[in-house]
Amino acid sequence: MQLGGFVMPRTARKKSADAMYHVMSRSISEVDLFRDNEDKDKYLSILKHYKTIFEFRVYSYCLMDNHSHLLIDVNGADISKIFHGVNLRYAIYFNKKYKRHGHLFQDRFKSKIIDSNSYFVKLSAYIHINPYSIVQYKSSVEKYEYSSLGIYLGIRADKFELVEIGYLLSIYSRRRVKAVKLYLDYLEKCGDDKIETELEFKDEETRYRYINERKILFRDCSVAKITEFLKHKMNTSEAGFMMKNYSKAVEQRAIFSLFLKCFCNYKNKDICRAIGNLSESRVSMLCSLGLELTRDKPEYQGLVSEFINVCNS
Repeated sequence: MQLGGFVMPRTARKKSADAMYHVMSRSISEVDLFRDNEDKDKYLSILKHYKTIFEFRVYSYCLMDNHSHLLIDVNGADISKIFHGVNLRYAIYFNKKYKRHGHLFQDRFKSKIIDSNSYFVKLSAYIHINPYSIVQYKSSVEKYEYSSLGIYLGIRADKFELVEIGYLLSIYSRRRVKAVKLYLDYLEKCGDDKIETELEFKDEETRYRYINERKILFRDCSVAKITEFLKHKMNTSEAGFMMKNYSKAVEQRAIFSLFLKCFCNYKNKDICRAIGNLSESRVSMLCSLGLELTRDKPEYQGLVSEFINVCNS
């Protein structure tokens, strides 16, 4: 921003490792952020990818044509790293698909810290009634496919396994049906649209534990702690993480890179320095491979959860 001939710096983003945030990203004025459902699916799949890496929690979301709303708990991660990655990867996909160049997003994403349960509930309602502005959903916002409201109401599956519904519902009641009905009552007071209340649940006695104290995964682990853990679990040496000429070493380096990004809040350039002789693009590829390995390969499954338990013990 320029004022009186001087360039004004951007306002520093307010951040906290134990915060929940309302996050909004908007496209530049002449371009829709999502042109079809495939685009929205792609954005949610990218969000899922980064959620798996950084272990943050998603409580509510809504994707509109030119913007997105998210209510998340960063769980100790750096919100800027999360959404720089999410939005950059989506912009690369979008520009390639539509054969365009240049910026897609309007400035930086916007984020606001949530400091109370009442504000949390108010924002979740605001996010969930966003489709009210779409003519065909004016009287049935719960049917909008790219909002998490249908997941809360049990009328739609969580296709990308993104949403943690327990926290919001536990604010209302331990019983799911009662919590949903109370939340519906609140939503109906937030707009003129009427949301269907005739809902069926397989288990009306489903209870949710109260989450009065959120356990935060602080990302203050040392490289040494990660190295010792993985050396033991993967039966390798410290030098094994630096080797690159055989397949097993690639897997070990991939998981090591993933752990550095997730548990040390390392950027790609930091991982380059830690491992040595790598480009940032190669580190990005290794982190993606590490994610696939810890998710799909039996011998590496459970490594992330086990290390979280070690850190929190």
